[in-house]
Formats: sequence, structure tokens, C-alpha cells
Amino acid sequence: MKKILNKILIAIAFTALVSSCQKGDLATNNPFVDINNLGKGAYVTLNSVTNANLNFAAIDASSVGVKIDAYNNGVKIKEVKLYVFKGSSADPKAWKLVKTIPMSGTTTIAATGAEIAKAYGMTTSALFAPGQYYTFYHQLVTEDNKTYDISNTVGALESAGGYNACMRWTAFVVCPFTGNMKGTYTVMQDDWADWSVGDVVSVSDGPGANQINISDVWPNPAYGDKKNPLIINIDPATGVAKLATNNVVFADYGQLTSAYIPSSGTNGYVFSCTGYIGLKIGLKYGSTDYGVNTLTLQRR
Repeated sequence: MKKILNKILIAIAFTALVSSCQKGDLATNNPFVDINNLGKGAYVTLNSVTNANLNFAAIDASSVGVKIDAYNNGVKIKEVKLYVFKGSSADPKAWKLVKTIPMSGTTTIAATGAEIAKAYGMTTSALFAPGQYYTFYHQLVTEDNKTYDISNTVGALESAGGYNACMRWTAFVVCPFTGNMKGTYTVMQDDWADWSVGDVVSVSDGPGANQINISDVWPNPAYGDKKNPLIINIDPATGVAKLATNNVVFADYGQLTSAYIPSSGTNGYVFSCTGYIGLKIGLKYGSTDYGVNTLTLQRR
């Protein structure tokens, strides 16, 4: 307790000392207090997303991109170097340079599958597979030849939505959904633990077009009883998957259990071209929310 009191007295004395300083001395003692002593940097803001999906069925010509604007109170941006990384990495040394794009007003930043593969020094057939994601990074080159990217800007710039910063963005490799998913699948991951990795399960088509039924997967009949069909809708253009019915009570495991759509608004992907099913589904057991659970299946 004595140590605490001593620290409090010291803090009070320090506060009094700081308060006694004249306002005019602050800029001299701490030059960062005066905005006129600070330099300017640069960043870009997101205007719109032109496309976030690379079509695996036509990967060479498929293009992804965004439209960006320069922050209006920063140093003028001369050009944008567009880098890519398969997955994500905060290390600029790991990025691959795709192209350099002059900055003028609202600027479109885009890349095709062929351009990404060239940056990696690979063919598109060797590089791409449905389900992959690629992160694109903007390195801004200003008129005074300084560069700005995520490695030398504060993280709060991206995390604070009010800035609308667009220093990086993500694209996914997808393929059109053509149906015919009925069959047996190997379990690759089941966070709900109804099945173990390597178990074999059955998936059905329908009941409607661009749908699959995973009621023979969740629930495992050894643990629970079916209540309502667990149907997944699939966007035929991209393979993006989503629960057909939000908050559907699909099983009774001793308590009624429901499935819900995560806050992201989607549940994953279903790819006819590779027989891949990858879902992230929210689950509630009675009144207990077990959060988002991953279910990954691969056609045998």
C-alpha cells in the first residue's frame, strides 16, 4: 500500500510539473505536437470492387480488380505497383510484382489469371485450383519517389472503417456449379465432430436446382435424429454456397440443434469441377451457440 501511495504522489507531482509548462513551449519541447512539423504520406481508398472471383473454367482471361481513389490530403501518387501472394503475407519480400499502373483520378487496378501466373513464373494450370485465395497488395509510389504499403503504414489505417483504406484486397478462385454432386465423399474436416477425418459420407443433389442436401452428413445417425433437411444453395456462376434456410432446426441431439448463416453472409464453396464441398456453418445446440463450424468434404 505504501508503494502505491508513493507512486500516486509522484504521478501528481509530475502532472503538476507538466501543467505548469507554458503552451508556447510545447512545440519546442515536443515537435510532434505541432502539425506543421509533421510530414505527409499517402494511401488509397476503395471506390468499388469490380470483381473478386477468378473463374477457374476460363482462368487465363478471367480478371479481378478494384477501383481506387487517392486520399485527397496526402502526397500526390504517381503510380501503384500491384503485388500478389497466394494466401496472405505481411512480408513484401514474399510478394510477386504483377504490374505497375499509373494513378490518375479514380483508377482501376486489375489482374488476369495469366498475369498472376506470369508473376509467379508458372502456367495457370500449374498454379491455380478452385478454393484458393490470392491477396493483392498496393505499393504506392509518390511524386517525391517515396513508397507506401502495409509494411510502413500503421495497422489502424486499415482496421478503422472510417478511413476506407484499400492497401490490399483478396480474390478467390472459383468454378461454375453444374450440379451432379450426388455421391460419396471423404471427410477432410468436421469441427462438429459427427465424423472423423477419413470417414465416408453421402451427399445428395437437390431438392431444387443448384442445391445439395447434406442431411446424411449432419446429423450422424449414431448421435442425432434428423428434423428438417439441411439444404445448401449454390450460386451457379461462382460456386458460392449458402444455407437455403437460416436458423433451420435440422437435428435433435438430445436438444434441438439449428444451423445459421455466419455474419459474413456466406457459408463457403461447392465446386462441381473438383468435387469439393467446403462449408462454414453456425450451429446452436439448444440455446448454446457453438459458433461457426467447418465441414470439408472431397468426392471419392
